Amino acid sequence: MKLLTCPLNGPRNISEFTYGGEYHPMPDHQQVAAREWAEHVFFHDNAAGVVIEWWCHSASSYWFLAERNTISDQILRTFPAEEIFTQRIDFEPAPEPTIEPTINATPTAGESQ
Repeated sequence: MKLLTCPLNGPRNISEFTYGGEYHPMPDHQQVAAREWAEHVFFHDNAAGVVIEWWCHSASSYWFLAERNTISDQILRTFPAEEIFTQRIDFEPAPEPTIEPTINATPTAGESQ
């Protein structure tokens, strides 16, 4: 049985966890172009060697990070996300697009004036 140590719940069977993908630093969401943001969200390095990954303990919904060697599949350490994320990031909603009303100056056939 393979065990993964959850920083909150301790050692648990690997079947209790969900893999969340590679961790990579987030670009400034207010300055980055749409293509760069999409690459951050959807593209992954898939590097051989030691990587940092997101994991979730499914029973408690606790998200944390793990350093794992992808060649040997050895978990080197697990740690809470607070080690990397020291402050909250609030995302501002995108401004609503303004749609200018169009005024039809000349009535079309069938319209009354």
